[in-house]
Amino acid sequence: MPRETGTPNTSQCLAAGGFAGMAVDTALFPLDTIKTRLQAKAGFIASGGFRGIYSGLSSAIIGSSPGAAMFFLTYEQTKAALERRHATKEYQPFIHMAAASAGEIAACLVRVPTEVIKQRLQAKHHSSLAGAIRGTYGAEGLSGFYRGYLTQVVREIPFTCIQFPIYEYMKQWYAARQGRPIKSWEAAVCGSFAGGTAAALTTPLDVVKTRVMLSTKGVGGHLEYSGIASTLRRIAREEGVRALFSGIVPRTIWISIGGFIFLGSYEKVKAMLLDAGVFANK
Repeated sequence: MPRETGTPNTSQCLAAGGFAGMAVDTALFPLDTIKTRLQAKAGFIASGGFRGIYSGLSSAIIGSSPGAAMFFLTYEQTKAALERRHATKEYQPFIHMAAASAGEIAACLVRVPTEVIKQRLQAKHHSSLAGAIRGTYGAEGLSGFYRGYLTQVVREIPFTCIQFPIYEYMKQWYAARQGRPIKSWEAAVCGSFAGGTAAALTTPLDVVKTRVMLSTKGVGGHLEYSGIASTLRRIAREEGVRALFSGIVPRTIWISIGGFIFLGSYEKVKAMLLDAGVFANK
């Protein structure tokens, strides 16, 4: 079987992951805004409709590069460590699931605060980045910036456990079929299919994550939505099961295109850095 390029080091992971995160979040931000507004309890029109679809972009840019860099750094290093211990083929899907899950847990520490601010700006809860930061801190303190952390992790782990085994399998299968290492654009196609599949299947968890992150304290200091299971039940009871799939079309399109850009960019930049010896360990 053709071998992939070597495992990138810390600096190469950070550089390639940071570039990929910035590229995908900037290019596809309008679709993300539309998806968030479709999932908001207030409804699409009340949350802004098609107006100001770049609201929250500054928060997304701040978090995209470090979040993606943290994911790929953890993913690549965990995958390499597990492969050294379990080199046989039957362990590969579990290795990819474990590595991707570890990557998401680490990335969410960076990603969630910016995601909270971004979604509140997208849903028109605040009119400026500074106002959103002040409002969130004033109402909930530092914990407000991690509103929905557990929900996001619970959403991301099933997503990534579907996406990355499919992605890695497709890359290996296509490389074996062609008798050569896979090219970056071919990896991008694999990433698009894997991402779109995972996005559609995990939409209910994304709806829950959006509702929890948009929740603010109301009368009596109680949050409108808090727990994962209770939010799932409440949405299904009050709005019907169909509401749990709100935004599935823009989410699937967004992540399919995003998977192409994100994973394709990462593989391309990673290969360039490895080939050129940039940031190579001395």
